[in-house]
Amino acid sequence: MSEIKPKKLNNYSFIVEKHGSMKVPLKIFASEKLIEKMEKDNCITQGINVASLPGIKGSSIMMPDAHQGYGFSIGGVAAIDVEKGCISPGGIGFDINCGVRLLATNLKVEDVKPRIKELLEELFKRVPAGVGAKSLLKLSDSELDEVLKDGAEWAVRNGYGTKEDLENCEENGKMSGADPTKVSQKAKSRGRGQLGTLGAGNHFLEIQFVDEIFDKEIAKKFGITEENQIVVMIHCGSRGLGHQVCSDYLRKMEDTFPEIMDKLPEKDLIYAPSGSDIAKDYFAAMCASANFAWTNRHIIGHQVRKALERIFGEKVKVKTVYDVAHNIAKVEEHEANGEKFEAWVHRKGATRAFGPGSKEIPKHYQETGQPIFIPGSMGTCSYVLVGTEKAMKESFGSTAHGAGRMMSRKQANQSWRGEQIKSELEKQNIYVKAASWRGISEEAPKAYKDVDEVVRVSHKAGIGKLVAKLRPLGVVKG
Repeated sequence: MSEIKPKKLNNYSFIVEKHGSMKVPLKIFASEKLIEKMEKDNCITQGINVASLPGIKGSSIMMPDAHQGYGFSIGGVAAIDVEKGCISPGGIGFDINCGVRLLATNLKVEDVKPRIKELLEELFKRVPAGVGAKSLLKLSDSELDEVLKDGAEWAVRNGYGTKEDLENCEENGKMSGADPTKVSQKAKSRGRGQLGTLGAGNHFLEIQFVDEIFDKEIAKKFGITEENQIVVMIHCGSRGLGHQVCSDYLRKMEDTFPEIMDKLPEKDLIYAPSGSDIAKDYFAAMCASANFAWTNRHIIGHQVRKALERIFGEKVKVKTVYDVAHNIAKVEEHEANGEKFEAWVHRKGATRAFGPGSKEIPKHYQETGQPIFIPGSMGTCSYVLVGTEKAMKESFGSTAHGAGRMMSRKQANQSWRGEQIKSELEKQNIYVKAASWRGISEEAPKAYKDVDEVVRVSHKAGIGKLVAKLRPLGVVKG
C-alpha cells in the first residue's frame, strides 16, 4: 500500500508532486472510487518510481485502470527521451503487443443468437485456445523470420485476410525497426507453434452486439452503424515468443548494468541507457515481437471471417475496424512544458489515443481520431472510444486499456468455480466456450474493476471520447 496520498486536481485526476529522486510529477487519471483501489496496492509507489527514470519527460502517468505490475504499474505511461534516456522492458510488459482487434459485421443479434453455440464451436476449432494451444500453421525457420520482420504483411501475402485489414491496423501491422536476429532461438521455438492461437489468461475472442451508440457520426465512420449489430473483439498478444523476449532482455540488462540495479528503488525497473547496444537490440526484438502479435491477431481475424461465412453464408461482410497495441514502446514526437522532443513512449496496459489530424493513423480516420477499444471483464460491457487532441496534450496520446484487475488469478480461483461462473453467465444469455474451468474462474467478472467507471473517467478527463457500448453474446476463452 502506498504511503503517499495523491493530491486531487479535479474529479478525474490526481497528482503526486515531484519529490525525492523524482524527475517529474506523477499524474493519475482516476475518480475517488478508482483512486481508493489504487491506494490499496503498490501501483502508486510504482508510478513514483517510474518518475525517477533518466530522461523521463512531462509526467509519469497512470491510467484509470492502473494496478500493480512488474516494475511499471499496469496502466502506466512514460515518455522517455530517445537520446538521453532509456528503455525499460518493465514499461512494456511480458506480453509484448498484447492488443485488441475489433471486427464489424453486417449481421444482427437475431441472426446470431439462435446459432451462438454452433458459432462458438466453430471458432474453437479454428482458433486454438488455452495454455499450450498449438497452431494450425507449420512455420519453417525462414517463414518465422519473415513474420517477425514483416508482421501482418506476411499474413496477407500468404492468403490470410486482406490489404484493407492492414490499413486498419496500428502501424499497418508492421514495425519497421524489427530484427529477427535479435530474438533468441528459445523465444522463436516458443512462438513457432503458437501463431494464430488465443492463449490463456485474460485473452478472449468475444461475439458482441452494439448496445448503445453515443456518437452516430463517428461510429458510422468506424463501420458501427446501428444498435444490435454484431461485432467481434479479439484480445491476445505475442504468446510465448514475446514473453521470452522480455525475459531474455531483463536478464541481459541485469547482468550488464549491475551499477544501475544497485540504485533502483525496484529491481524490476531495470533499463538500458539510450545509445547502448542492449537498448538497440531490445527495441529491435520488441518490434519483432509486436509484428508477431499483429500477425497473430490478423490470422485469428481471418479465421473468424471464415467461421462466420461457414455458418451464415456468403452474405456475411466483415470489416476490420482497427487493431490497437497495449504493451509496447513507440518512438514518437511530443511536447511537454513547452519543449518538443522525440521519445520512447512506453505504454504498458495503455492504449494509444491519437486525435484528429495525427499522421500516424489511417487517412480515413484522420478527421475523427483513431478508434480506441476498452474491453470489460468477461460478462460485462466493452466500449469503443475515439482519440482526442486533449489526450495528445495531457497523456502523450494515451488512455486506458481495460477494466483492470483488482484480484489476483489465485484469489479468483479460490473465490469461484468455473462451472459456477459459466452457469451465471448463461442466465444472462452469455455463452462461454473455454479450454479449461480454471480459464473461466481466473477471469471472473468480479475479479476486475468496474469498466463503466474506467471509461467514464477516460471520457470525462478528455483522453478518449465515448463512441459506442458493446455487450457480449458469446466468449471463447483459454
